[in-house]
Amino acid sequence: MDAAGALEDLTELSTQIEAAVIWRGDGEVEASTLSAGGAARLAGIAHELLTAAARIQAAQGRALAQLEAATGSGSLFVVREEARTIAATTRPEPTSGLVLYDLRACLRSIAEEPGDEAA
Repeated sequence: MDAAGALEDLTELSTQIEAAVIWRGDGEVEASTLSAGGAARLAGIAHELLTAAARIQAAQGRALAQLEAATGSGSLFVVREEARTIAATTRPEPTSGLVLYDLRACLRSIAEEPGDEAA
């Protein structure tokens, strides 16, 4: 499945997700539910948060594969697997485990493409 199709399936199934973006390791946005500018902005913010959190985890000898940042107006989830990263925003107080599961499933549905390799 391509990234756009995977995001379409994700937003149909996961009603908690308001916006989402998928990008490759080189920073190229593959698909988004936002405009090009909104997608780049969300991917940039998510990447910065993930990088900062990964540095903290690395200092403690642990790897980071997912992140949740919650505010009073909603949450930002970021999941990295293999060649891609996905970020999604939600309404306040989402069911975190379910959102993370859905994001991982979305990435895996793309990774199942024949010939897909890590970037």
